[in-house]
Amino acid sequence: MTFSRMLLCSASLACLGLPSLATAQSTDVAPQAADEPVFEEAPGDQITVTGSRIVRDGYDAPTPVSVVSTKELKSEAPANISDFVNTLPAVRGSTTAASTNGSLSNGAAGVNSVNLRALGAARTLVLFDGQRSVASTTTGSVDVNTFPQALIQRVEVVTGGASSAYGSDAVSGVVNFILNKEFTGLAAEYEHGVTTYGDGPNHKFSATVGKPFAEGRGHVILSAEHFTQTGIQSIDRDWNDSGFFLANNPAYSASACTDSSAATACVNEFLISSGIGTGQFTPGGLVSTGPLRGTYFGSIDPATGKATVNKLAFGTTSGQWMVGGDLDITTEGHRGSATLQPSEKRTSAFGRLSYEFSPAFNLFGQFAYSKYNGQSYYQQTPTTGVTIQRDNAFLPDSVRAAMVTNNLNSIQIGTSNIFLPPQGSDNTREVYRYVAGGSGEFGAMGAEWKWDGYYQLGKTKTNELLTNAWNIARMAAATDAVVAQAGNVGGYAAGTIVCRINVDTNTANDDRACVPLNRIGTNGASQAAIDYVLYNGLQPLRKQELKQEVAALSFSTNNLFDLWAGPVSLAFGGEYRKESVTGTVDDLFRPRVANGVTTGTWIYGNYLPTVGSYNVKEGFIETIVPLMDGMDLNGAARVTDYSTSGTVATWKLGLTWQISDDVKFRSTVSRDIRAPNLSELFAPGTGRTNTVNVPQPNGTVAANQFNESTVGNPDLKPEVAKTYGAGFVLTPQFIPGFAMSVDYYKIDLSGSIDSLTAQTLTDQCYLQQIASSCSFISTTGGRGVTTPGLAVTSIEIKPTNFVSLETSGLDLEASYRRQIGAGNFTLRALASHAIELVTNNGVTLQTDAAGQNTGSLPKWTYRITAAYEFDSGFSIQGVARGVSGGVYNNNYVTCTTDCPLSTADRRTVNLNSIPGAFYFDMNASYNFEVAGVATQAFLSVRNLTNKDPVLVANGPTGNNTPAYPQTNRALYDVLGRVFRMGLRIKM
Repeated sequence: MTFSRMLLCSASLACLGLPSLATAQSTDVAPQAADEPVFEEAPGDQITVTGSRIVRDGYDAPTPVSVVSTKELKSEAPANISDFVNTLPAVRGSTTAASTNGSLSNGAAGVNSVNLRALGAARTLVLFDGQRSVASTTTGSVDVNTFPQALIQRVEVVTGGASSAYGSDAVSGVVNFILNKEFTGLAAEYEHGVTTYGDGPNHKFSATVGKPFAEGRGHVILSAEHFTQTGIQSIDRDWNDSGFFLANNPAYSASACTDSSAATACVNEFLISSGIGTGQFTPGGLVSTGPLRGTYFGSIDPATGKATVNKLAFGTTSGQWMVGGDLDITTEGHRGSATLQPSEKRTSAFGRLSYEFSPAFNLFGQFAYSKYNGQSYYQQTPTTGVTIQRDNAFLPDSVRAAMVTNNLNSIQIGTSNIFLPPQGSDNTREVYRYVAGGSGEFGAMGAEWKWDGYYQLGKTKTNELLTNAWNIARMAAATDAVVAQAGNVGGYAAGTIVCRINVDTNTANDDRACVPLNRIGTNGASQAAIDYVLYNGLQPLRKQELKQEVAALSFSTNNLFDLWAGPVSLAFGGEYRKESVTGTVDDLFRPRVANGVTTGTWIYGNYLPTVGSYNVKEGFIETIVPLMDGMDLNGAARVTDYSTSGTVATWKLGLTWQISDDVKFRSTVSRDIRAPNLSELFAPGTGRTNTVNVPQPNGTVAANQFNESTVGNPDLKPEVAKTYGAGFVLTPQFIPGFAMSVDYYKIDLSGSIDSLTAQTLTDQCYLQQIASSCSFISTTGGRGVTTPGLAVTSIEIKPTNFVSLETSGLDLEASYRRQIGAGNFTLRALASHAIELVTNNGVTLQTDAAGQNTGSLPKWTYRITAAYEFDSGFSIQGVARGVSGGVYNNNYVTCTTDCPLSTADRRTVNLNSIPGAFYFDMNASYNFEVAGVATQAFLSVRNLTNKDPVLVANGPTGNNTPAYPQTNRALYDVLGRVFRMGLRIKM
């Protein structure tokens, strides 16, 4: 068996379908044993591998391709296909339905994307059977769960630039979900999954039928799938209770780091530790400033009808953080209030009809429909700076008396609004995909040609609905509750508790529907008041429709003419694509925009519709030229014209050299691009609510709640990447069944589209005095007025082509297969080593994300699989996967005493290390027959030892930080042990 055949055998039944590095464009496939029940469709004699437009027997592509077969997917039985793909070492930083629970205002909650090299999902091109698919969001992310999972024959991952072959977005690579177009028979499958804690149960059922007709010239396939999952709507895990955060150190003083006194020690600015929590709010309200600081309100006392009054034992505080003290009181109800796993319903249907009129003319039509509904929660949203007037009707008498004593007309409290359910989203997406096309073979000009063409219409309809979001104006009006006096202008009976707006002298602000809301205490709010602030069930809603039209036609030949070393291959073609988005938002849910400042009207949402479109016209050519026996040169070029930014060219040169039967060398250099997506071009300024740490004149920081407004930039240009790759493949003849590959990659990306975060803009403005950053910030004094001490109210985020990225690393893969006893043993190992991922924005100190385990790119990521298949039909597989240890930030300075001055570029911190993790999975299956029907029972156990995730301290910004997992769920398992089991039949 050749190396190409051995590595691609994972796509056949005779091999265990482990992820594999595919180098061949085509290969023979070992046949299925006659006496073994069949659960997969064996591919034909030729397998076309992603990465080139040329299909040629025996040609080995210069760009590495990893293949995940149907059998591997079935062995692990993931609840959705992205759960498995994300375990491949080269796939880092993908979003999942669980990790996007906080994506409220951008409507991306519930999307499962794929991200190669941690360069961003927008720089990874996702294909379905070699064709583009309509995105699920305006950021261009394709939700891979919209594909018909029961018909996915294999998944091919190209880990290198491929823009010359496929166009924009293929900077870090391509993930191609290959459709089984020849499925024949009837197959059905049921799966059930649940965690070891008995939560998060899910069920999946699929059925597929395929049948040839007209003596095999025609073929029809129908498939349907339904998936349901009960959410884990809070982080109900013991490991999340230690209060492990990254906070502003209360002991830090910048002046102590610059004076000459030995008596004032310079300590670390950031503190990483357990025993940290919030110090600005409690469930029922906390007075955190002024003479009454520490007063907090508990449950309602039945005797008085008002909240009990208590005194908080403060720890040391800085900004929103408190170290020590009554942490259980301040964090109750807020800590861990984010969703750990969303509730989901997913239904899909797929149909395909093909007919070969002649070898030159084969037509097909294809339809796919997918509907997703997911509900998740962002957090139990806290509010600070809530003004309570001295005459508030719900204020306990003892507090009112203390205010009189201290001559206070009002106090400000912080509350986690425990009387409201958590805020979240209930998003629905429907994806429609219509494809019509054809292919064939013909002879012309002394060569044998193949043609392929298709037209695709894709539509995504989104219903982006928030849950439990409050209207800001109604919340303010209901909070300001007073006792109506006799003869009041509103005509209310004396002694009635009413909203002040209805009894003040300003009749213009009256709202007779206003219901007074008791925010003082944990359980005093009436249902009527809650309904009022939640607008009686009306919640922020945006409806959008994304539309993609693609028309493509290509031709290829493997014998254009002969050279000294063999025939020259050629492929060429053209494509047209149009992307557009439209949407609607009711005025009730829109923010208010005045003088360049966006003001939210809802705590979340503040939707604006995205409207815009662009088109792309492309032409490409590719060739393979044999230079000598065993050596081929691959060259490709593409010219692309964007309606928004003009013309750009991409190209690739690749070389493969079979030095001997034992050694193959391959290398590539390419120019790749990523064009701006619909959101980056046309985002209208939708707002989201968060907090930012603002440096104060006295050297402390204040956590200001603000509205973040993201706008598009129609002047953006495509990013340009230069990609280099070189590697070798070893197939030592003296070790039959063994193969190994090592590949080096380097990507230099210039003009990268990016935006500075709100916290970075704030640091640049207040700490580094960068005027351009201050221009994006609005305070109580207006836009650009950043006088120290004024509260930040709004920050505008706008993308530009200003960042350069450099990343490099190694991909390693090894496999060994042999027959041992009464079965086959297979061993495979994949690993990725990140050397660097350097970002340079030209303003601040460059950063290197490689090895920062707060992100998604550890230094090492690995996956090792060992399996044994008995001839009796029983199979068992063990998987070991994990990541290496890393740091919080490669620019941090670690110290606790005698520290240097902490700066925005080089923060000082007491701890800068994060352990790695190693997880074990176990899968087993048994094939048997029942009344002549091939049947398979299977069991999969993920995280077999129920290992807790490594604690990772998040912070110091964001009022949502305590609500989220105290780990990095991009790297570490958070559910614990997960069981999946089920039954498959095939007839």
